[in-house]
Amino acid sequence: MMPVDKKLLEILCCPVTKVPVKKLPKNKLQQLNEQIAQGHVRYVDGSLVDSPLEDALITETGTTIYRVDSSIPVMLEDKGIITDQLQGF
Repeated sequence: MMPVDKKLLEILCCPVTKVPVKKLPKNKLQQLNEQIAQGHVRYVDGSLVDSPLEDALITETGTTIYRVDSSIPVMLEDKGIITDQLQGF
């Protein structure tokens, strides 16, 4: 797995709030994936997050997480994960 390109990361922002995003730290990614495995995590559109994230980006404000699949950020409004549903975020 290749990481998200650093130049791309510098220009990416949340499609809703326009807040810049940064890489989700590995410990938080692991914590998120544990909660996904328990069936407790939903996307903004209400659908269940049904598979673990290999990588993720989080807004600098810490409110929304976006999955990264095969080094490609999925920056879709409906597929954001709001952090206030997560324990310990």
